[in-house]
Amino acid sequence: MKVIILSDTHGSKRNMDNIIPMIKENIDLIIHAGDHFKDSVYLSEKSGKPVIAVAGNCDYENVEDEVEFEIEKVRFFLTHGHRHRVKYDLGILAEHAKEKGADIAVFGHTHIKANEVVSGVQILNPGSLSQPRDGLDGSYVIMEIENGSYSFEYFNVKVLSLI
Repeated sequence: MKVIILSDTHGSKRNMDNIIPMIKENIDLIIHAGDHFKDSVYLSEKSGKPVIAVAGNCDYENVEDEVEFEIEKVRFFLTHGHRHRVKYDLGILAEHAKEKGADIAVFGHTHIKANEVVSGVQILNPGSLSQPRDGLDGSYVIMEIENGSYSFEYFNVKVLSLI
């Protein structure tokens, strides 16, 4: 299964529209780690692909702010991260994900890419598609998952605008 992982899109339809053709053609599932939950709905409607998403600190929809799920025998913990103090340390997030039995913890909030293993949990932040804080380009992750194994790669995109 091929998955796109995004976060912190902040309503930037131009940036999302830029990747929708790729999602339609190459992706099986969208994972959105919050800050603008409505964007996950938009991406799903425009691409026709299913989405798993959580609310972030800038979201006011009555939706979950963390979820657990499994894809091809890989267990995920998805959260925006603001309740796990991810701007200061990834240990709280890692321990919470480990308690849930997750192999991978996906988060956003910082707008900065993260890829490290903490307490035996793969910690993954795709960065921000529209407001990166670690460079000029927005970013997202493409992950391939099959029978308990996974690999992933970061991709950068030029930030077009916030509208």
